[in-house]
Amino acid sequence: MAGLREGVFNAIKNFIDHHSMGQRGLKVVPEDVWSRASYVLSAKMLDPQFKGQVKNELISRDGVKLVAQMVRDPFELWLSQHVEEGRKIAELVIRQAMARTRAAQKVERRKSSGVAVLPGKLTDCASDDPDRNELFIVEGDSAGGSAKQARDKEFQAVLPLKGKPKNTWQDNPDTLYSNKEIEAIALAIGIDHHAAGDTVDMSRLRYKRVIILADADVDGSHIQVLLLTLFFRHFPKLIDAVNVFVAQPPLFRIDVPAIGKGKPARKLYALDRQELEGMEQKLRDEGIAEGRWAVSRFKGLGEMSPEQLWETTLNPDTRRMLPVQWDAINASADKEVFEMMMARENASQRREWMETFGNLVDADIS
Repeated sequence: MAGLREGVFNAIKNFIDHHSMGQRGLKVVPEDVWSRASYVLSAKMLDPQFKGQVKNELISRDGVKLVAQMVRDPFELWLSQHVEEGRKIAELVIRQAMARTRAAQKVERRKSSGVAVLPGKLTDCASDDPDRNELFIVEGDSAGGSAKQARDKEFQAVLPLKGKPKNTWQDNPDTLYSNKEIEAIALAIGIDHHAAGDTVDMSRLRYKRVIILADADVDGSHIQVLLLTLFFRHFPKLIDAVNVFVAQPPLFRIDVPAIGKGKPARKLYALDRQELEGMEQKLRDEGIAEGRWAVSRFKGLGEMSPEQLWETTLNPDTRRMLPVQWDAINASADKEVFEMMMARENASQRREWMETFGNLVDADIS
């Protein structure tokens, strides 16, 4: 009967709201309560009115209102007196709501029978040899434009991202590809998302190296972490096979003038301030007077000319990259760190961690 369903649903919804058990963006509906519940109601009334020809639901206005009142208040009182049981009921309802939402939002990766479907933003390479090919996932269209001009078109592909990627740590695999940036990454690399231990056809991987290329600043580091979260959580086989790398673009450039005939003009690149100070000390040791060289700082990858980006970050002979690896023995510890840092409900743990270790961070104020 509609009155019973309405009374019980409202009581449970109020319990969820009162105990702050709901989740942002999750809407609980009556079906979440009644999909796994059965009941028997006996009522006698004059002139009953039913819904539809099959008469499977009583909709008499007075009856609905009366039953809702008779059920809601006593059930709310029972829930307040039996909090633990109420929490179990509420958790069951929330799980049903999440399952319903996932089923409605399930998104499959775009596929075409026998033909690779690639994202429109991908500038692919000419080579068909995956053991040689490289994919640079680049922060922003500006840096993506420089990377496209600087790359070796034969074996280097570029996929620019629009803004920061989504935090996918708690994303359900069924809804992962509802985000277009994440879908583009999956389409480009060629393999589907998977869990640790799953059997994955790695022969479909289109690039030997998937390289994260972001600015050498705080925002760039954040983008690196978000992409590493995606690969750690949803594409762990890429890390197992050491297919993921983090590019290290320089933050500083030192222009050293020519000194006599034996030492032509040079351009030196430093990853950070510590390396810059080391290079400057080496120049002093060479007998070059302070002030003879000029130091400039890159604000981002988009500021680099294609020649500078090739020389420092894309050229296999001169670039510096960090392979992303994990120790199988300590994999659970790695997962705990990701859980603390990326899970939405762990804000208090992150705050405590920052209060404990924040003094170890060297703030870049230049």
